Amino acid sequence: MSSTILIADDDPVQRRLLETIVHRFGYQVETVDGGEAALARLSSPGLPEIDLLILDLVMPDLDGMGVLGKLRERQSTLPVIVQTAHGSIEAVISAMKAGAIDFVVKPVGAERLQISIKNALRVDALEGEIRRLSRRSAGTLSFKDLVSRSEEMCRIVRLGERAAKSSIPVLIEGESGVGKELVARAIQGASDRRGKPFITVNCGALPENLVESILFGHEKGAFTGANEKHIGKFSEANGGTLFLDEVGELPLETQVKLLRALQEGEIDPLGSKRSVKVDIRLISATNQDLIELVKNGRFREDLYYRLNVFPITIPPLRARRHDIADLARRFASRFAAEEGKALRGLTAEVLALLTRYDWPGNVRQLENAVFRAVVLADGDELGVAEFPQIAAHVDGFDVRVPAAPAMMPPMMVAQREIVRVEVRDPNMMRLLDDQGDVRKLEAMEAEAIRFALAHYRGQMSEMARRLGIGRSTLYRKMKDYGLEEGESFAGEASAA
Repeated sequence: MSSTILIADDDPVQRRLLETIVHRFGYQVETVDGGEAALARLSSPGLPEIDLLILDLVMPDLDGMGVLGKLRERQSTLPVIVQTAHGSIEAVISAMKAGAIDFVVKPVGAERLQISIKNALRVDALEGEIRRLSRRSAGTLSFKDLVSRSEEMCRIVRLGERAAKSSIPVLIEGESGVGKELVARAIQGASDRRGKPFITVNCGALPENLVESILFGHEKGAFTGANEKHIGKFSEANGGTLFLDEVGELPLETQVKLLRALQEGEIDPLGSKRSVKVDIRLISATNQDLIELVKNGRFREDLYYRLNVFPITIPPLRARRHDIADLARRFASRFAAEEGKALRGLTAEVLALLTRYDWPGNVRQLENAVFRAVVLADGDELGVAEFPQIAAHVDGFDVRVPAAPAMMPPMMVAQREIVRVEVRDPNMMRLLDDQGDVRKLEAMEAEAIRFALAHYRGQMSEMARRLGIGRSTLYRKMKDYGLEEGESFAGEASAA
């Protein structure tokens, strides 16, 4: 799902013009006719989140400076682009000091506005990612930091907020890579244990002979190789939260001790003569069906009911496709900063591709795919060409590797191999033919004129102006290429 941009302008003509331009860029657009209406929309619950505000500085009820002041009072991080009719340096400086991220002068050109929007969204995404990483390390991550445009994730957020109000044990279920640990961190960040230790244990990665020592600790000399005292993960999490990931992988003998620790609030370190009191909030997670493990005798039934007091099931990414675009933007901003690349974002075509893919590896797979794309990127935007493996599995996005001639030596085969991503979209023009060679100019020119004929619905003056040629030249070229005025437009209408 593309970003949603709110336009606040009291001039209906200017408002309609901006709406048309921004919508053409591929964004969702909403409009309001004043500052008060803009603030009301931004604070309306249950409506889509606004990603960017384009704000007129001069409005009758509440002007742009007044809106910026209200947003500052709310501690809003929403990026704002202000419009000014006169380009006054004083007004621009005041707006930037009040929190605006950029300004444009009326009437703004489409190219200037597009650059401003992309820069604003890129900076906001990067700053947001930095804030989230900082809160995560400080143990103060909140549910507002989760991507939750889809109704499925909104339900998870509501459940998590309820669980955070108590110390009830939570069991988070879901496929691998859906973000179970992130939800667990948000539960702690919204609870009274906010800022306290958050200790993660991957139960599936623990050596079987060291599970008890790692969880509960040991005294010096408790076993061969125990050269010093170890307090264990339970004691490390004292006062905070212990997150047991893949809890279904715990050995049965360890499950007994875990059950006692939860019931009595104390642990028995190996080699210790005394029990140790611990105060923890336990959150468990699993990608398995624990009921089946119980039936098969691989998980204790009493422990299951102790852990499964407040279950939260996170849906896979394919079931919440509205979250994919936001997640991809966040990952792209972070990796671009880490790799030192000045990326403006992702194209509309690649967002459509990512949204249609099923993501069997869920959010973790998406994160890795975006990381690879950022490393591969040569331009200032990520396009379909940076996601060839994903495009190969989605209808309408074709990745083809032409076969090399049979007589060609192996070394030459590797050198002549061509990997090309083709997007079957009328807005995209192919530069290569089916053999991997550059297409002839007249073929591309004919395709461009045919597209313009449909795009501008046969308005010859507009077509000539946009193509940068005279009307007589346009008529001549159309005749040379066998194009008639109504041809593409009629074809488009019948297809619709």
